[in-house]
Order: sequence, then C-alpha cells, then structure tokens
Amino acid sequence: MYQAPEHLVEINKANFERALKFAGIALEGAERMIELQLKATKAAFADSVQGAKTLASVKDMQQFAALNDNLAQPSIEKATAYARSVYDVAAATQSEFNKIVEEQMAEFNKQTVAALDKMVKTAPGGSELGVATLRSSIAAVNSAYDNLSKVAKQFTDVTQSNMEAVAKQAVSGVKKAKKRG
Repeated sequence: MYQAPEHLVEINKANFERALKFAGIALEGAERMIELQLKATKAAFADSVQGAKTLASVKDMQQFAALNDNLAQPSIEKATAYARSVYDVAAATQSEFNKIVEEQMAEFNKQTVAALDKMVKTAPGGSELGVATLRSSIAAVNSAYDNLSKVAKQFTDVTQSNMEAVAKQAVSGVKKAKKRG
C-alpha cells in the first residue's frame, strides 16, 4: 500500500484550509452584500409608499413642482450612499482576499528560501552561479509582486477618492438645481 510523504499531506491540508478561508470570506462578502441590498430595497419601498401618499395629496401645480424638487435630492443622496456602501463591501472583501494571498506569498518565500539554503549545503562545488541565479530570480519575483501590490493599492485609493468625488458632485448638482428652480 502506498503512503503519501508527510510533507505532501501537510501541503494538502494547508491548501484545504486556505480554500476554506477563501470560501468563508466570499460567503461573508456575499452576506454583507445581500444585507445591504435588502436594506436598500426596504428603504426604496418605504420611500415609494411615502412618495405615492405625498403625490396623492397634491392639490395644484405649484405643490407638484415643489414636490418634484423635494423628492429628487433624497433619492440621489440615497443612491450615492448605496453605491458607496456597495463599493465599501467589495473593497473590504477584496482586502481580506489580498491578506490571505500575501500570507501565502510570505509562507512560500520562507519555504523557498529554506529549501534553497538546504540545497546550497548539499550542492556540489561550482554550483554557486546557479544558486545565485536562483536567488536573484526569487528576489525579482518578490519585487514584481510587491510592485503589483502597491499598484493595486494605489488603484484602490484612486477609485475610492473618485467615488467620493462623484458622490459629492451628484449631491451638490441636485442642490444647485433645486436652488435655481
């Protein structure tokens, strides 16, 4: 009967645990998104009922014109708040995924360096150039990963600031239109 080497069993166990973490994070993110959508749906329904009641109480065109202005601003503010909340949930979930990937990369690097050190001790004479090349390659891969991580973080920060700017612009545009009307 074949018995798997202990290190393969450990690798499989670690991969399984990592997969469970990813699944847990995905489920938590989906749960937060569903909760957010449910709250938004309930609020939209309540607003629609209130708007219908208010519309039914209109007696002339002046009230109708004023009503239109009063209903538009809260709707836009709620829509931008909803969009910001969706973005926040997505960003938080992505951040948790990134944390696991970074932990995995750190563990991989640690294991690779340990294996390389072990290999250097048992390597035949004259293999220093090959070992140095391998170390250089590992350093280059780590540097590329770090740069990609930094770019992704900058992209996230820019997206966040753009989202906030668009939300502010939308709300201020409605307020300006209301003052002109």
